[in-house]
Amino acid sequence: MFFDRDGTLMHDVAYASRPEQVRLLPGASHAVRQLAEAGYLIILVTNQSGIGRGLFLAGDYERVHSRLVELLRAEGAILDGAYHCPHAPDAGCECRKPGLELFRRAAQEHEVELSASWCLGDRWRDVEPARALGASGLLVQSPATTMDDLIRARAAEALATSLPDAVHRILSDRE
Repeated sequence: MFFDRDGTLMHDVAYASRPEQVRLLPGASHAVRQLAEAGYLIILVTNQSGIGRGLFLAGDYERVHSRLVELLRAEGAILDGAYHCPHAPDAGCECRKPGLELFRRAAQEHEVELSASWCLGDRWRDVEPARALGASGLLVQSPATTMDDLIRARAAEALATSLPDAVHRILSDRE
């Protein structure tokens, strides 16, 4: 299970660089717990272009990530892995979503069967890699979801109205 961070697990704060900016979205911990209890590994894959843009340092990202992990853990939810792209959008790297490098690295390091995996996020670039990886994907609507994202998700029948809706669909699909 590949989760986006901003707008999917935590409130989307433009270029979050301080731990006090981390606020879990309602139901995020419960969703992570449910999917973990169903046997999914929970892996975070996030673009963090603020590092590449010089808006914050890698250490700032690490402190924000530690706070996210702390808040999830306090509610019984555990991440099995976390991967981030620190590059600016124009860097041309393969790790920036919708690139596949971070997903492939995570799959290899955690022995993830991609065909049984899901990509969840609030932007189409979070979900798009699923097709190329042979996985499934769901766009989870958030205030940051654009109309173009919604159109693509609807066309692909890959739209969830909320994180609980996404979890319900994933668990129902398993049965």
